[in-house]
Amino acid sequence: MSLKLEIRSKLYLGLLISFLVPATIAGAQTTSDFKTAAKQGILLDSRSGTVYFEKNADQLMPPASMSKVMTMLLVFEGLKDGSLRMDDEFTISEDAWRRGGAPSGSSTMYAKINSRVKLRDLISGVIIQSANDAAIAIAEGIAGSEEAFAERMTKRAHELGMTKSTFKNATGLPQEGHQVTARELAHLTRYLIEVFPQYYEIYSRPNFTWNKIKQGNRNPLLRKYPGADGVKTGHTREAGYGLIGSAKRDSRRLILVLNGMSSKKQRSQESIKLMDWGFRRFQKVSLYRSGDKITRVRVWGGEKSSVQLVAKNDITVRLSKKEKAQAKMSVVFKGPLSAPISNGQQVGNVIIKLDGKTIASAPLITNDSIPEVDNMWSKALDTVMFQVFGG
Repeated sequence: MSLKLEIRSKLYLGLLISFLVPATIAGAQTTSDFKTAAKQGILLDSRSGTVYFEKNADQLMPPASMSKVMTMLLVFEGLKDGSLRMDDEFTISEDAWRRGGAPSGSSTMYAKINSRVKLRDLISGVIIQSANDAAIAIAEGIAGSEEAFAERMTKRAHELGMTKSTFKNATGLPQEGHQVTARELAHLTRYLIEVFPQYYEIYSRPNFTWNKIKQGNRNPLLRKYPGADGVKTGHTREAGYGLIGSAKRDSRRLILVLNGMSSKKQRSQESIKLMDWGFRRFQKVSLYRSGDKITRVRVWGGEKSSVQLVAKNDITVRLSKKEKAQAKMSVVFKGPLSAPISNGQQVGNVIIKLDGKTIASAPLITNDSIPEVDNMWSKALDTVMFQVFGG
């Protein structure tokens, strides 16, 4: 549904134009009318943190390989603060090889014993292949031992507000006392996505090859669900089948955590059902189509005094009724614009905000060419008019 948005405030110094989004569409439901076979589960909005569904979300549970999201968070923070580099090399110790490598029968990247592997490859092994040998090697390389690294995981989790979670290892392999909640895993994932988007994209990669062995990403949503780009599967006999999943559509991202399912098939089916249920809470709103006129802005020193700005691409969002009543849209550009101006030149952006936070942004371009005026007196008059009247 295309909306004609009304300008509510005037242009201020050629810098900002604000709009209000009228509340005219059906909104999101927050009632938990969804039923799932999972023992624990939660669905939340990544942008706001709003929870739309939960089932035993605060119940402690073994997370299996979903633990590796916390393992990777410590790695990403190390890369950010400079204590780690992608080209750092870590040794695959005998313990990492025996408990997490080819002899273990568990998820592995098949790294050779005593080999040196760059951090960038170990990260891909952990995220894409759920490799236990890679996770153990990272833990040993950073903290000296997996036990010491797990203590760091727990400490950082508590700092992030995950006060119920305790990590005993870097892999998620069964160990007494290694437990988290679905709610805390979901908020951890939200934090990782929001703070480390440059590394989060690794979660969407379909496969990774190491030691000449190609393995596909284990996340079923990546192959089956439009907009899915992460995050992590988990499975042990104790935990059952679990998944942290995330998908994004029209600037709306949902994150789910489900655990305790009986099979891979059930995990896939339940995750898709819950994600579908979540996205139905919101209606797709087409604000502008590519080429739609947005507003005119002042041009200094040109043969014309203003230029029309149009949408470069379609501008679409998903909003609930309540959100639509509160959303604001602004045109922001570097002003005043100075001639010459080229047709199709990107000069600004349309910004959609909710509760002061940007939820979507789209480029604006000019739909006309404006040459620079040759007459110096015209330029001087234009300068005076701008200084006096602000454009």
